[in-house]
Amino acid sequence: MKIDFANLKYQHELYKDEIESAMLKVARNCNFIMGEEVKEFEDNLCKFTGAKNAVTCSSGTDALLLAMMALDIKPGDEIITTPFTFIATAETIALLGAKPVFVDIDEKTYNIDVSKIEEKITDKTKVIMPVSLYGQPADLEALQQLKIKHSKLKIIIDGAQSFGATYKGKAEVHYTDIYTTSFFPAKPLGCYGDGGAVLTNNDELAEKMRMLRVHGQNKRYHHKYIGMGGRMDTIQCAVVNVKLKHYEKDLAKRQEVAEKYSKVLSSKLEVGSEELKEKKKTSNFQLETSNLILPTVKSDRTSAWAQYSIRVKNRDKLQLMLKEAGIPTAVHYPMPLHLQECFEYLGYKEGNFPIAEKVSSEIMSLPMNPYLTDKEIEYIATQL
Repeated sequence: MKIDFANLKYQHELYKDEIESAMLKVARNCNFIMGEEVKEFEDNLCKFTGAKNAVTCSSGTDALLLAMMALDIKPGDEIITTPFTFIATAETIALLGAKPVFVDIDEKTYNIDVSKIEEKITDKTKVIMPVSLYGQPADLEALQQLKIKHSKLKIIIDGAQSFGATYKGKAEVHYTDIYTTSFFPAKPLGCYGDGGAVLTNNDELAEKMRMLRVHGQNKRYHHKYIGMGGRMDTIQCAVVNVKLKHYEKDLAKRQEVAEKYSKVLSSKLEVGSEELKEKKKTSNFQLETSNLILPTVKSDRTSAWAQYSIRVKNRDKLQLMLKEAGIPTAVHYPMPLHLQECFEYLGYKEGNFPIAEKVSSEIMSLPMNPYLTDKEIEYIATQL
């Protein structure tokens, strides 16, 4: 059996007629930049999340830049975030001349450990930026309490992997100043190129970000701010607008796949554990425990399941064996940011964030998409 990791081809076949019709309409209208589909998609993002404002942009990375620029982040400012994430989270902080200040992660959810944030707050701290890793929100109410206590602090949620997730029944945008997300093709809601969005309930911030994404213009060739060329192409908005119509269904299927993974793997772990115990009784076989750790989603939130990530020992050897069995895997992420060469100037060293370092050495993502069959999940679990 050969498994497809994200199965984008299958999804295209499902929605092919709608998507290709929408793309053809853009091509025939030749309104490739800020066409009517852009506003239509932004309106639908608001309807889906309940947000007051949605502003599309050219990528999830540029969404982070827009959010920080809207909050007037300047050189020397500090932004507290997690070291266990994709580089864009901290890279964008550094690009603006601000300082990423890392806090270790929770060992079960892999999100920032909110209980460790306050000790890192200084008079230079302007923003706390949690990442909704693998699709699961961080402890957003605890973050709000920190914001109340430190009244000048703002919160930006890096939701590049979590569009459609909820915290206590509501979309993440309702717990933050600005929520950012990505529509990179492999995301749960992906376009056919690069794309992203910022969502906010603050009208002033939204208006500023609309200007910032078009070089700070408040009218043609009149520039109120130093901005960027950060628009999302009309054709990408058309594509993802079609996919948004089906997204609730796709999210439910992702949840089903995750639940089946956990059920099948848990069952095999229990059986395997009993077999190992019997071997141990009759030989010198050394019983190993906790050699496979399944993902945890807290009961007060839902995950968009961008990834189904497990933790294993001997990851490299295991990945090779699974590859030979036709099962692709990925590592999100093999090296925490504080140990990356580009952040040497921050002065962190190995051992500063032990949980992030431990998780990064063990984490491994299995194929995850709404279309995995029971047979494929059983095969993956058996081989694993």
